[in-house]
Amino acid sequence: MPTAAEVMQELEALGSAQTVKTYRRHGVGTHVGVFGVSYADLGRLKKRLKTNQALARDLWTTRNHDARALAMMIVDPAETTSDEVEAWLRDSDYYGMTTPVAQLAAQMPQAVERAARWAADENEWIARAGWQVVEALALATNDLPDSYFEGLLPQIETGIHGAKNRVSAAMNDAVIAIGVRNEALRQRAAEAAACIGKAYVDHGDTACKTPDATSYIEKTWARRGQRVK
Repeated sequence: MPTAAEVMQELEALGSAQTVKTYRRHGVGTHVGVFGVSYADLGRLKKRLKTNQALARDLWTTRNHDARALAMMIVDPAETTSDEVEAWLRDSDYYGMTTPVAQLAAQMPQAVERAARWAADENEWIARAGWQVVEALALATNDLPDSYFEGLLPQIETGIHGAKNRVSAAMNDAVIAIGVRNEALRQRAAEAAACIGKAYVDHGDTACKTPDATSYIEKTWARRGQRVK
C-alpha cells in the first residue's frame, strides 16, 4: 500500500495549472495547497486505493486540496471518530469540501443530532454542512420517519432567504432531496419550494447555477415514471 508521501507525488504529477485556476475560482483558498487534479483522476485513484482510513488521515494532514478530496473518497465511516469528523469540518473553509465531510457524517452515528447542531451554527461552512447532512440522509436508504424531514421544511421556508450564501444553497438542495425521497414527502416539499420561490445564491466567477427546487422535484419524479413504464 502506498504511503501518503508517495500518493502526494502521484497527485502532483496528475495536476494541471488550468485545473488549479478552476478550483481557486470555486473557492479553494490560497492558504491550502492544490495541484489541480481532476475528479476523474481522483476517482481512478480511489478505485485503486480502496478504503484506507490510515491513509485518509495522513492525506488530510497535508493541507492540500487534492489530497483532502481523495482522503474523503477513501475514508471509512465505521472507523472515523466523532472528534475527527468535527475537526475535519472545522478545517473545511470552502463549500466544496463541506460536501464530502457532510456525506461522511451522514453515515455515522448521531447524524441527526449532528445535522441539527451544525445547521444552527453561526459559521457559514458548518451550517452549510448541517443542511448537507440532511440532504444526504434524505437521499439515503434508512429508517428515518417522514416526520423528521417534514418537520425541517418550515425551518427552511422561514430561514432560507436570510441565511448566509452557501447555507441558502444547501437548504435549497435539502428541499429537493426531501421532495424526491418518496411520494409521501413529494407534495409537502413541493409546497415548501413554492413558498420559498427562487433561492438566490452568489456563485462567484463560475458557471454554476442554483437549481429551481420546484422544477427539479417535478423532473425527477417524471423521469422515475418513465423508467417504470
